Amino acid sequence: MAREGSKHGKGGRSVHSSTTSSPSTSAPSSPVHTFCGAMMEENMLDAEDIFTLWDPERSSSAKMRPLFCGSRTEARRFLRAVDSLQRAMKFFAEDSSRSGTAAIIRCQNLMQAAMRRLRREFHQILSAKRDTLDSESVSHNSSYSSLSDLEDEDVSSPTESVGDLQRASDLRLIADSMISSGYGKECVDIYRLVRRSVVEEGLYKLGFDKSTPSQVQRLGWDLLENRIWNWVAASKVAVRVLFSGERVLCAQIFSSSSVRETVFAEIAAEAATMFFGFPELVVSKAKFSPEKIFRLLDIYETILDLLPDIESLFSYQSTSAVRSQVVASLLKVGEVVRFLFDELESSIQKEHSKEVISGGGLHPLARYVANYISLLADYSSTLEDVFAEHPVEMSAESLLEAGTFMSAPPSPSSRGGEGPLSTVSLRIGWLIFVLLCKLDTKAERYGEPALGYLFLANNLHYIVNKVRRCKLSDLLGDDWMATHAARARRFAANYERLAWNDVLGVIPADLAAISEMDADAAALQMRRFNDSFDAACRRQASWVVTDRRMAEELKLSIAGKVISAYRPFYVRCRGEGSSGGAVRFAPEDLANYISDLFCADAGSSVSSGSGSSKDASSRRSAKTV
Repeated sequence: MAREGSKHGKGGRSVHSSTTSSPSTSAPSSPVHTFCGAMMEENMLDAEDIFTLWDPERSSSAKMRPLFCGSRTEARRFLRAVDSLQRAMKFFAEDSSRSGTAAIIRCQNLMQAAMRRLRREFHQILSAKRDTLDSESVSHNSSYSSLSDLEDEDVSSPTESVGDLQRASDLRLIADSMISSGYGKECVDIYRLVRRSVVEEGLYKLGFDKSTPSQVQRLGWDLLENRIWNWVAASKVAVRVLFSGERVLCAQIFSSSSVRETVFAEIAAEAATMFFGFPELVVSKAKFSPEKIFRLLDIYETILDLLPDIESLFSYQSTSAVRSQVVASLLKVGEVVRFLFDELESSIQKEHSKEVISGGGLHPLARYVANYISLLADYSSTLEDVFAEHPVEMSAESLLEAGTFMSAPPSPSSRGGEGPLSTVSLRIGWLIFVLLCKLDTKAERYGEPALGYLFLANNLHYIVNKVRRCKLSDLLGDDWMATHAARARRFAANYERLAWNDVLGVIPADLAAISEMDADAAALQMRRFNDSFDAACRRQASWVVTDRRMAEELKLSIAGKVISAYRPFYVRCRGEGSSGGAVRFAPEDLANYISDLFCADAGSSVSSGSGSSKDASSRRSAKTV
C-alpha cells in the first residue's frame, strides 16, 4: 500500500496544482518529505521480508541453513537490509507523529529479529574450527574489509569451502553491522565467551596447568621441575602464537571499532596474568637449593627473551596488569637466583666433612662446584642481567687475593682491547677461590705432606681443565687459566720433591765419591737405596693422578731424576764383586716400577681418566743380581 500510495500521491499533486491555487488552502506536504517517507517505508518492508526468511523463530529452514556460505548472495542482501533499516530508523526517529512512532517501533522489532540472526551466525562461525582461527590464518589482510568488498566479489565464483581468512572477514562484517546497529555489547559478549575458552584450552594444550599456592608447596621437585619445563616450552608459543593470534584476530574483526582494545584485554589479560604469574608463584612457595638454580635461569632467560614481544603485545592500558606481572616475576626470579648464588658460596664454606679422599684423588666438592660453575657459564648473558644492578660487594684486597682482578678476554668489537672482568666473571672467580681455600684446608688432613700436594694438584688441574673446556674460559680469560695451571704444576712439583727426595738423597751425587767408595760402603749405600726406593713405591701404591697426561708427565719427571742419578751408582756397584750382591734393581727395573705408579683405582678419575698400565705383577718382578 505504501508503494501504491506513493504513486497516487504523485499524480494527485500534479492535477491539484493545475486546478487550485487558493492561498487559504493548507499547504501540501513537501515532495521531498513524501518521497523519502515512501522510500523508508519500502526499505522497512524489504527488510521485513528478508529478516522473516532468516529468522529461526519463524522459519524452520532458517535454523538449518547458514547465512554466510556459498557465494554469499543472501548474506549481501541481509547486511544491505540491515543498513537500509538503520537509515529508516533514523528517518522515522525524526517524525514525532503517531505514524512515525508506529514505524519506529516496527523498525526496532525488525532490527531485533535481524540481530538474533546475526548473533547466531557470529557464534556459529566463531565456534567452527575455532582452534585454527588464529594469527597464522588472519595475520595477512582478510578477504573483505567492508560490505562493498563483499559485493564486489564475482558471485559466480565457487566458494562453497570457506577458508579461515574468509571466515574472519565474515566475522568482521557481522561485528560491524551489529555494532553500528547498537548491538555491540551482544556481539562482544559472544566473542569474549568463545575466544576466552579458546585461550584457556590453548594454554592447557601447551602443557600449562593452573596451580594454587598450596598445590605448588606440595609438589615434589621432579613434578615441579616438569611443570617448569612445560612452562618454558609453552612460553614462546603462548606469546608469539596464542596471545599474538588473539590480538591479531581481535584487531581484524573489530577493525572499525574502538572496542578491540577492551575485547582483547577481556579475552587475554586474565589468562596471561595467570600464565606469567607462574614463575613468581613457584619461587615464592617452593623451596630451592643451589643445584635448582638452572631451572630458574631457564625461566629468567625465557622471560627476558620474550619481554619485548610481551610489552608490544600487551601495550594497552587495559593490559598493564600483564606487563606488571611479567616484571614482578622477572624480579622475583632474579632475586632467588642471587640468593642461591650466595647459598652456594656459603655451602662451600660450611662444608666440614672429615672424609679424606683415598690416594689424593678428586674431592666430591671440587667435582660438584666445577660442574656447577661450568653450567653457569652457559647462562652468562642471563646472569649479567640478573646481577646488572647488584655489583660485587667485596674489597679490592679480596679480589686481588682471589686472583680475579685480571684483564678480560678481548671483546668482539675491540679484537684485543682489554678491560675489567664482568660482574659474572668476578663472582665465578670468587666462587673458585672459596673452593680452593676449602681444598687447602682438606689437604692438611693428609698425614703425608706429599700426598696433600698431590691432592691439590689433582683437584686444581681438574678445575682448570673444566674452565678450559667450556665457556668459563671466555669469562675468566687466558691469564686466569695460565696462573692456575702454573699453580697446579707447582703442587705437582712439591709432591714430587717431598715423595722422592729421600730416595734421591741416598744416591751419592758426586761421581768422584762413587768411584772412591770401597766395596762395603757401596754395598751399604746400595741397600739403603733399595729400602728407600721400595718404601717409596709401597707408600705410593694407592696414590692416584686423575688425569692421564699429568700422570705421564710426573712419571717421566720422576724416572728422569731417579734413573739418571742411579745409573752411575749402579754401574759402580755392578763392577764390584763384593758389593754386586746388594744390587736389586737395574735402571730398567726402576723404570718399570715408576711406570706402575698412579695405577690404583682413582675412584674420582675424570675426563682422560687415570690411565692404563701393563700388568703390575709382571712389571714388579725385580731382578736380584
